[in-house]
Amino acid sequence: MADPSVETTTSGRCLVARVSGETDYLTDPVFRLQFKDLIARGERFIVLDLSGVSFCDSAGLNVLLGAWRQADAGGAVLVLACVPEPLRRILEMTGVDHVPRVFDTVTDAEAVFGG
Repeated sequence: MADPSVETTTSGRCLVARVSGETDYLTDPVFRLQFKDLIARGERFIVLDLSGVSFCDSAGLNVLLGAWRQADAGGAVLVLACVPEPLRRILEMTGVDHVPRVFDTVTDAEAVFGG
């Protein structure tokens, strides 16, 4: 199992955060803190690149939705990109596949924010 991590880069007007590892009840505290720190940077547009997520359960989904709510409350826009198929199915089944918005690629997400 890969250690949970969030690596950030700036691309155009977006802060891109590549999330890696499993998002579950064990990594919940790690990701919750990393997302809080990420949002605290004050960036207006945040793209979570989930291509490195190998597993996500309900606790992981809750952390993602919590990050979206926190960003929204602070006036930022947080979107998901490169969502692995199993997680995409969970988002669709729970009816939260449009909140936050989901993009096929980071480039697609960046284009919405003016790259």
